[in-house]
This record gives sequence, C-alpha cells and structure tokens, in this order.
Amino acid sequence: MFDERLSAYGIRVQEEDVHWDLSVTQLVEEALVRKEGELASTGSLVVRTGDRCGRSPKDRFIVDTEAQRSVICWGDVNRPISEEHYRRIKRGICERLSERDPFVIRGLAGARRPHSRKFMVVAEEAHQALFVKQMLVRPNRFELWRYGDPDFVVLACPSFKCDPKVHGTNSEVAVVINFEERVVLVAGTGYSGEIKKAVFSVMNYLLPVEDDVLTMHCSANVDPATNSSAVFFGLSGTGKTTLSADPRRQLIGDDEHAWCREGVFNIEGGCYAKTIGLTRNREPEIWDAIRFGTLCENVVLNPLTRKPDYMDDSVTENTRVSYPVEYVKNALLTGVDGIPDVVIFLTADAFGVLPPVSRLTPEGAKYHFLTGFTSKVAGTEEGVEEPQPTFSSMFGEPFMPLAPEVYARKLGEKIGRHQVRCYLVNTGWTGGPYGTGHRIDLGATRAIVDAVLDGSIEEATFVHNDLFNLDVPLSCPGVEPRILDPRSTWVDGCAYDRCALELAIMFKENFDRRFPDMADIAEAGGPHIPEA
Repeated sequence: MFDERLSAYGIRVQEEDVHWDLSVTQLVEEALVRKEGELASTGSLVVRTGDRCGRSPKDRFIVDTEAQRSVICWGDVNRPISEEHYRRIKRGICERLSERDPFVIRGLAGARRPHSRKFMVVAEEAHQALFVKQMLVRPNRFELWRYGDPDFVVLACPSFKCDPKVHGTNSEVAVVINFEERVVLVAGTGYSGEIKKAVFSVMNYLLPVEDDVLTMHCSANVDPATNSSAVFFGLSGTGKTTLSADPRRQLIGDDEHAWCREGVFNIEGGCYAKTIGLTRNREPEIWDAIRFGTLCENVVLNPLTRKPDYMDDSVTENTRVSYPVEYVKNALLTGVDGIPDVVIFLTADAFGVLPPVSRLTPEGAKYHFLTGFTSKVAGTEEGVEEPQPTFSSMFGEPFMPLAPEVYARKLGEKIGRHQVRCYLVNTGWTGGPYGTGHRIDLGATRAIVDAVLDGSIEEATFVHNDLFNLDVPLSCPGVEPRILDPRSTWVDGCAYDRCALELAIMFKENFDRRFPDMADIAEAGGPHIPEA
C-alpha cells in the first residue's frame, strides 16, 4: 500500500520503496550503488551537481498568498509566484518522486528546542539526503519517536525540469516557498546549497514573526575559558566559515544563527564550507573534517589515487564540502550559547579601499548591517566569474523574506541593551582594486580578529576616517601597521582617493535609494561625502 505519510503531500509510493531516516553509512552505500558519486581517498563521498554549481537567485520564488501578501518584502529578491504555478510545479515533482524510491530525512532547524522547527525533506537522490542529514540538527531517538507531523516539508527533485511557459519560472530550475502550505519545492538542480538556504529562508520568516527572535546570516564561536562569544556576519567568500573555525575557540556554527533573549543558537547541525584552495596549513579544522560521512560537491579527484585536488577549479570555483558539527574537533555540540560580546561584519571589498579593521558605533553597526556591502566572489552564484561589488542588506538579503528594517531594529535593540562591541573587518583587496591589488593575507586577518575578540585592539590609538565615518586603529598585535591604512598600500595615493570617493558615493546612493526614511542613521553611521 502507499505510504500514508507521503500520500498526504501528493507522493504515491509503496511503503517498502521509501527510505526513511537511513544512517550515514546506508546513504553513502545507496549513493554509490546508484552511481551518484564516488569515494575519495579521504573517505568522503564526491558528487557532481550537474549544470548548476551554485545558487540560482533569479529562480527563487515565494507563493503569493493572501496571508503573506502584506508581510513579505517583495522585489528582486523575493519574487512572487502564483498559487496555480506552484501547484503545477508541485504536481510535477510529486509525480516524479512517485516514480522513484525517495529518501526521507526528518530533522530539526534550530538547536535551542523551544525555537526549533521540524523539517521533513523528501529527496530524489541519496546524496541529497546525506547532505540534509548532516546539515540539519539531528533529533535524538526520543525526539524522532515523538516527531509527529513536520512543521515544514521540502520536496527536492533535480530530475524535474520546469518549463517557464507552463510553470511561470525563469528557467528549468525553481526554488519555491509556500508559507501557507508550509512546503518548499526544489526542482531542476542538484546543488545542495539550494536546500540549505531554502530552510534558512523559512526560518528567517518563522522565528521573527512567530517567536520574536532575530535570525542572522552569520557564524559564531565562543572562548571556552571566558565564555565570551562572537558572531561574524558575512556573505559567501568573506571568510565567515574560515575565521570562525579557530582551534582556540569552540565553534557554535558556521553560517546560520538566531539570537533570542537567552543568547545565540545555531539553526543548523552542520557546516557547508568552500574547498577551493584548501590546505591543511591554512584551514586545518575544515581539512580534518573531510572524512567518511562528508559530502564533497564538484571537487575534482585524481582518477588513479582518488585524492581530491582542491586547487582544481575546472568544474567550478564553488567547490564545497558539508559535514556535521561533530566533525569539528572543538565544536560546541549543543549549538547554544549566551549573549555575544562582539559583532563582526565581514566584507570583501573588491575596490581595495576599506581598512582591514574599523570600530563601529551602534549607529554605524546598524548602518553597515542595512548596507551589507561586499563583493560576490566567483562561483557562489551562477554567472559570477570575478568579484562583483554588491550591497546585500543584513549580509544575507537573498535569504530574508521580511523587510530589512525588521531585522535591523531587532539587532540594534540587542546591541544597545547588551553594549556589544562592533567592528567592520575587510577581508578583500589591498594595494589596489581587484586585478591590481591582492587579497589581504589571511594571517593578518586572523591576527586582527584575535585582537578584536580578546579586546586588545582597544589598546590602540584610533583615528577617524572622515570619508567613511569609521574609527581606524593605528596598530594591531601581529599586524604590520602599514596595511591598516589602505591608502599607504597603493602605489598612487591620488588613485586611491578617487576610488575611495567612488565607493563612498556608491554607499550613499544605495542607502538613500533603499532607506530614504533613515537619513538619521545615514548621517550618524554612514560616509560623509565632501561638498566639493
């Protein structure tokens, strides 16, 4: 007979043909039997994700239902799709999954149980199920026994290709969120990051609206000796995962967190790190986490030795690995900690003009949170082949269904109430813009972050950068003083001045256009453009 638990969502498949909550070993075996991938010498499962090796932001939609119509921040990020087109896509996915032997994983989003949500993912392919099992918070046996009905269901089917004329999409790929039915559809792509960010997008709606909890696109870690925690905001390519993986601190999580009255908690149960250029010396925590049970996407293997070549970007620069937090030696396995002491905004400035580190006032923190300046790096999205300056509010606007002001207000309240120290750290270019300058040395950035976390940065003398309205230290332990002043790293100081002014104007124009009613925040925390 048909599995009743799946029939409720339109999937009609025999009970014996459904793979419910398989173990990691079983999922790896199934993936190998189905020839979805191959084992690397590290023991990890390596797969190719097809034509899509990154997220497809133009293929993400939210169903335009009456209940959510006035709540969602519609626009280029949150694109509406009709209920009729949603039902057509869902019908096609369900029919395709009914022809397969689907994999079902039941997990949780949110490590702090009073604010967690139950997600059930129905996946066409075994490696997708492995990804979900490692990335969601894993319920214990008692939680799984009393799991009941899920709060949200994700239906993932790479082999179902949308027809834009029939399904109202932009391409054969579609990621569709229906908050009314509490269903997510992922069609036409095998890139697992779409599942991950779809779950995050859902939580970015549910927790602020239903629990009055701030959700954040950030990593977080804590000093086990002092219990001092920090959060790192940043888009892909800014160093969020790398900088939070510190052997002297416990990792809370590398990408998605929430901040409630009691403190911060991880939304996920795993990490999803870029591997391009990975070496043991530079990123030992990530290197050591790659073993049996991990999933590598689009990593190239030596055909004879099966050794991964992390320098090979012939498939994509966005090579990835996912692994559970347990694979990080110094992870805080509960995923829960107290109120952060430090907030760090990470930006990868492709212009090469922002200082490597700046101290922010509370108003400056709110301004830069709303501005979200960084550079999209190659491979993280389809069509991005070199760094592209961009403004992404909240350092994660592609995943935020609500208006930026909602998240900014909550963050501002928490920073003010708890007197949290805030800093802007540039992990981008120095000595010139992209193509002329070079990325700031990771060792220097780590030293800067160390000084920020332990508070020694505050012993330096700070000077005010009038153009960007930032306080910049003249010294930092372990860092050559010269690089703290980006102008001094350029061969042509006048060229730096022109480029800096150009970026400051971009900041102002973006903020004036996006937030015309927040002139007070722009004045207090944003750039000051000279009248001349």
